[in-house]
Amino acid sequence: MAKIFKKTYLFAWFTSTWITVILTLALGVFFYFIDGVSYLYLIPFFAACLIFCFLVIQFRVEKFIYERVKKIYDDVQLLDASTFNRQRVTTDMETLTKEVERFAENKKLEIETLKVRENYRKEFMGNVSHELKTPLFTVQGYILTLLDGAMKDKAVRKKYLQRANKGVERLIYIVKDLDMITKLEVGDLNLSREDFNIIELVQNVFDLLEIKASKKNITLTFDLEYNDSIMVNADRERIQQILTNLIENSIKYGKEDGTTEVSIEDLIKNKVIVRVTDNGEGIQADHIPRVFERFFRVDQSGSRKEGGSGLGLAIVKHLVEAHDEKIYVESQLGVGSEFSFTLEKAK
Repeated sequence: MAKIFKKTYLFAWFTSTWITVILTLALGVFFYFIDGVSYLYLIPFFAACLIFCFLVIQFRVEKFIYERVKKIYDDVQLLDASTFNRQRVTTDMETLTKEVERFAENKKLEIETLKVRENYRKEFMGNVSHELKTPLFTVQGYILTLLDGAMKDKAVRKKYLQRANKGVERLIYIVKDLDMITKLEVGDLNLSREDFNIIELVQNVFDLLEIKASKKNITLTFDLEYNDSIMVNADRERIQQILTNLIENSIKYGKEDGTTEVSIEDLIKNKVIVRVTDNGEGIQADHIPRVFERFFRVDQSGSRKEGGSGLGLAIVKHLVEAHDEKIYVESQLGVGSEFSFTLEKAK
């Protein structure tokens, strides 16, 4: 108790003590020149003066600190005055300093978070602009060429219109992906869960991407022959979208005459893990934490030699998390990559 008292009321205690001592000495000198006055009167005077001075100084300084600091809070609107506790403010400046530092640290963290979000917003807007302007300028270029007289040649007209159509298709593809990821991020996506055979679904995806894989002579295969069905409970359409994005990505960045392999293994009692492994170019270690970011590309050259909206893996991550599942990535540059995600078994 004594320690708390000294810490909290130190200023008022020492100040009132000095004032009382000085006044008592002055009164003692006065009594010295007056006959018949006992010095014993100095004892109650000392006690009364000490208590009175301590209470007045404590009250006035505490009120001064609270009002002035609260005014600073109100003026700069940096610290939340509504949460400022008057009971904690005393003449102990250490306590006051801690209060201010606590508020300031909280606001500093908020400001840093806002700066990170602002940088992310700028980067996102730059990426969207870059992704949209390429097909837009392509379409515009072909149309302007046709308007300048090239449409009189039927062969040129057909070729340019076909190329312009491809540019429009790419724009539609990007816009659809943007719409999809927006719905995922705001939680506006309803899942239609059902029991289905994951082996059958993977084979369907293999069939859909077989032609694209054959252009690079990439083999789409399972790690082993699955004779029995593996039933899972999820949104079949969304899981197919996940598998399509992952396998298509492995083809896109895979090497000629390579392999994309899918395996399904038991993880725990009610979970399986689906792995998509390739022996392509791999991902640099410092890029791995960012592969699921919107518009992030492993190829940083800006050449965009591979198509896509740059949103595929971001959509995959959100779709997996919408199922309350986890997704993982392992990769080694020049060796290959493995993307894996968990699914709930059918009951």
